[in-house]
Amino acid sequence: MTQDTDRYKNSIKLFKRATKVIPQGIYGHLTPVITGPLASPYYVEKTKGCRYWDVDGNEFIDYMCSYGPMVLGYNHPEVDKAADDQRKKASVCNHPGEVMIELAEHLNKLIPMADWTVFGKNGADMTNHSLMIARHHTKRKKIIMSKGSYHGTAAWASGAGHAGVIDNDVENMLYISWGDSEGFKELAQKHKGEIAGAIFTPYHHPTWANQEMPPEGFWKEIRKTCDEEGIVLILDDVRAGFRLDLKGSHEFFGFEPDISCYCKAIANGYPLSAMVGKEEIKISASSVFYTGSYWFSAEPMAASLATLKILKRDNGIEKMRKMGELLKSGLEEMAQANELEIEVTGPPQIPFMTFKDRGDFRNSQLFAVESMKRGVFFHPHHNWFLSAAHEKKDIEKSINVADEAFKEVRKVFGASDI
Repeated sequence: MTQDTDRYKNSIKLFKRATKVIPQGIYGHLTPVITGPLASPYYVEKTKGCRYWDVDGNEFIDYMCSYGPMVLGYNHPEVDKAADDQRKKASVCNHPGEVMIELAEHLNKLIPMADWTVFGKNGADMTNHSLMIARHHTKRKKIIMSKGSYHGTAAWASGAGHAGVIDNDVENMLYISWGDSEGFKELAQKHKGEIAGAIFTPYHHPTWANQEMPPEGFWKEIRKTCDEEGIVLILDDVRAGFRLDLKGSHEFFGFEPDISCYCKAIANGYPLSAMVGKEEIKISASSVFYTGSYWFSAEPMAASLATLKILKRDNGIEKMRKMGELLKSGLEEMAQANELEIEVTGPPQIPFMTFKDRGDFRNSQLFAVESMKRGVFFHPHHNWFLSAAHEKKDIEKSINVADEAFKEVRKVFGASDI
């Protein structure tokens, strides 16, 4: 992949400093090597709306939105004011603030299946917590999930083969292929009376692969089997929550989980996650001890309350859908004009683009690098995100940039065999 040491020289300088004091320099999902070494920015300087500037002064229209948390726009004045007003009064203290109750009341009213709410900081806090509640509630051990799904970085979610994960960590995990409701039923029968819970995302959004919507009847069959076998149905709505439907993605797909987990868009970038559940599980949820030093911080809760109200007031989800549709159709048109065949999968608010004729993602990486050179940040391996801050002019510029990037892809890899 093309290296651009001049364009990202300050990023590179900072990264060299970082590697001396931080493992990998930048670790986890924010690792900079997404398009090849020195081919993308490493560090950010400032943000505003749907754009950010790296430490070299390069400006980008952002289609990752901080991997999802930015939903209304960076530095949203109303959200920031709500958070700042709360911070000036109290945030991290010996006791929670009243805003915690206000936010729980708001979520319980907003999400039809929610009778109670608890809070954390990361999506993984809530998915881990949900498994503990399901196991305590049913007095069973085993959990079913889809192969290739992402539910955080806990050992059970990472799976066998990952560094630091041992066999005991995953011995009670069972797996089906995404969308295989019949396979789910067979597992439930094979391990009858042993399965505590099933955790799924509302639709399949793995990295390094196209997104997949649920097959017809999938959620109806999963819900039916869970009811018949006494399995707690957990929805990991961390990534899609509040982008598909304010009432939860299960409303978008027409089913009802027993527990639902949220993070990402819940507070427009302030660190907060939440889990909601049905009344019959409330006593079990009360019995499980799971907490953190900053889980009751009031500032992010004030930001969340403002975020959710603004999303509803401004019809933010519909705007994201429209902008996502515009981006999708524009990408498809420009790809066709350049004799390239692409697929744009997933909901319009959370799209992902791949090239049909190459499975090694080298063309996706080149497309991302060439787009970054022209001021648009697309990720080559991970789904993208739209925000309510993206305007038609941003989409139009991005489509024009994509046209230029497609031209570079064709120069290197040739036209698709359409």
